[in-house]
Amino acid sequence: MTHVVATAQALDEDLHDHVFLGVKHDENARRTLWVVGLTAVMMVAEITWGYLTGSMALLADGFHMATHAGALGVAAGAYAYARRYARDPRYSFGTGKVGDLAGFASALILGVVALGIGVESVRRLFEPTSIAFGEAAIVAAVGLAVNVVSAVLLAGGHHHHHGHHAHDHGHDGHHHSHGQDNNMRSAYLHVLADALTSVLAIIALLSGRYLGWSWLDPLMGVVGAAVIARWSWMLMRDTSAVLLDRTDEHVAAEVRDEIERPGDAAIIDLHVWRIGPEAHAAIVSVRASQDMTVEQILARLKPVHELKHTTIEIR
Repeated sequence: MTHVVATAQALDEDLHDHVFLGVKHDENARRTLWVVGLTAVMMVAEITWGYLTGSMALLADGFHMATHAGALGVAAGAYAYARRYARDPRYSFGTGKVGDLAGFASALILGVVALGIGVESVRRLFEPTSIAFGEAAIVAAVGLAVNVVSAVLLAGGHHHHHGHHAHDHGHDGHHHSHGQDNNMRSAYLHVLADALTSVLAIIALLSGRYLGWSWLDPLMGVVGAAVIARWSWMLMRDTSAVLLDRTDEHVAAEVRDEIERPGDAAIIDLHVWRIGPEAHAAIVSVRASQDMTVEQILARLKPVHELKHTTIEIR
């Protein structure tokens, strides 16, 4: 049996450095640093006034924002680390997955905080405390404004990027919905989740002041904890899939279709996994006639724009 093995790098000298960072990596890093500063300031204000006014909803918002400060700091550090070691040969496929590691850590922290907020909120449902509704509502409103500003800052980096021309076959950069920066996604969803808890806090505090519904404050704390926990699970699920090199079924189906559709080749082994925000790698073993070349297989894979590092074996 004859084996012909080649990688995309052997056919394209631009691929040797294995840099698979997102095209907006540095811009996203700057956006994240700005939001870290805003979040840290508001975190101190909300936690302080939460204790002074006795508002569990405001405390929940403040402690959630505290996790933002830490998680966003981790996100900023991940961007810096990924950039610094992008060409370090110790990383076989570069540092494109550092952001997913940061996102997973962020999700774990949020899960623990959600549990803490939920337990304390339930306790206050049965053991009510006095709340300075007016003062707490003002601070919560300021917190919401900070969240909106932060969301606007991060919104430019939270979308499906286009174009990454430094690698692979010169593809035009079209990507499907799964090609996203999970580090930026974690930062963005942190801000959105906190904006939601701010809204819940404001509703609870105003209802307590004008309608006498003091029970709504800890209840909103429970709701906020549930929202945070659900978001934590979703991010943990998605980032762990990347960290564990789970097969990307969509890209794998594309690869299989492009190679096998002409009818003169069959895939006998296929591995497709994500190595960066906009980059996937593939190892493809193909059974074909001896006339089939690696160049022909790579040409068939050109429409699969997510592939940035491809190894082909022809049997």
